[in-house]
Amino acid sequence: MNIANYINDLLYRYNCIIIPNFGGFVTNKISAKIDEASNTLYPPKKQITFNSHLKENDGLLANYIATSENISFEKASKVIDLAVIEWKNEIQTIPLQIGSVGVLVLNERGQIIFEPNKTVNYLTASFGLSPIEPVSIKRYQEQVKTLIPVQNTEDKKGIPTFIKYAATAAILLTLSFVGNNLYQQNEKQSILANQEKALEKKIQSATFVIANPLPTIELNVVKEIEILKPFHVVAGAFQFTENADKKVTQLKELGYNSKIIGVNKWGLTEVSFESFTDRNDAINSLYRIQKSVSADAWLLVKK
Repeated sequence: MNIANYINDLLYRYNCIIIPNFGGFVTNKISAKIDEASNTLYPPKKQITFNSHLKENDGLLANYIATSENISFEKASKVIDLAVIEWKNEIQTIPLQIGSVGVLVLNERGQIIFEPNKTVNYLTASFGLSPIEPVSIKRYQEQVKTLIPVQNTEDKKGIPTFIKYAATAAILLTLSFVGNNLYQQNEKQSILANQEKALEKKIQSATFVIANPLPTIELNVVKEIEILKPFHVVAGAFQFTENADKKVTQLKELGYNSKIIGVNKWGLTEVSFESFTDRNDAINSLYRIQKSVSADAWLLVKK
């Protein structure tokens, strides 16, 4: 079982994937940028870094493996422990390849250095977007030759006199017809304008009286602004809703702000201990709960 594939899947959905007793991969969203050297436009993406100090088990990776492989949480945790032992032995001699995520190596001081795979973009909003490289545009200048028509003087001299008089008469008749139409249109517009002014005066002088006015109705509108809390410390996922409700009641009696946070893609109802708007607060609460209440609790991030 290659757990690197599961890490790769989770990086598309979450911002922090912790491998117990080894380290954690953390993602940060960066905006689109232009490489000034090559003038290439790169789309937004998730920048991945590795933090060797994140070693506490948050249960996310083990829970995902257990659900995907249909095995218990304890067995999935053992699979991760065995993989970590192999990784620690391998990285002592050769670079450690973590699937398509990147490569881990040890420097001279024994510190782990991470080189991410820059060809993979884990930001789902940028799916299908690729870097845009500049394209040179060639401009062609066309030479336009102007043709000047040459007037034939012979044809001009050959026009009979009666044709000139007929053309002049036709032009005068046309101008007379157009002028008559314009005069009629102006006359109609003037009549309509006077009628509109008279109607406006009547409307302004009219008085409307309502004998029995309706009472005024006051509506009280209450806006409820719900603060989104995407970080949830999960207590468990239940097949039956009744069991989920019992778990919520039990945790509330212990002082937790427990609630049902939804149904996952496997049809299980998820119950949280608490929910947070800040990731650090959620992780600190998770560690306290794992040490005191439930070692199987894990962190869930919902957008």
